[in-house]
Amino acid sequence: MVVDRLGEMGRIRLDEKRFTCQYGIGTMADRTVALVQPQAFMNRSGPPVLRLIAYYGISSRNLLVVHDDIDLAFGRIKIKEKGGHGGHNGVKSLVDALGNGDFSRLRIGIGRPAHGGDVVGHVLAPFREDEQEQLDEILERAAEAAVTILRHGAKFGMNRFNRKP
Repeated sequence: MVVDRLGEMGRIRLDEKRFTCQYGIGTMADRTVALVQPQAFMNRSGPPVLRLIAYYGISSRNLLVVHDDIDLAFGRIKIKEKGGHGGHNGVKSLVDALGNGDFSRLRIGIGRPAHGGDVVGHVLAPFREDEQEQLDEILERAAEAAVTILRHGAKFGMNRFNRKP
């Protein structure tokens, strides 16, 4: 959803398909960017992303991976410059495929399921009505964080967005 929002903001159509990725290339913040949505299963998204960035000659250090995070409260945004996968299977797939965790992450909180409920069901379930009401604002803030990282770098973005609201 965040990548779609960024595409709308930058008027970048995600209508290209290659290496099991849907993507679009355009300009944001005076820089050429590729907005990419892997179309493989989330826990197998690393190899398609690796093939695409290798094709275009993009370094993993220039990646910003946007992903959900059950360890953050719903709607909380947190930027991380590099590191491990933190238990996220999609990020693990990327780290394994790239051979490193040298990419920035924009983590968007979806919270944990209530009372120890099913994690997989929680992650895949549609947002509740009360969450839907907040979603537009969260997506706007996440897109703003991504553009901030693009313009000023992850450290600047961390100082601005990682504070608790």
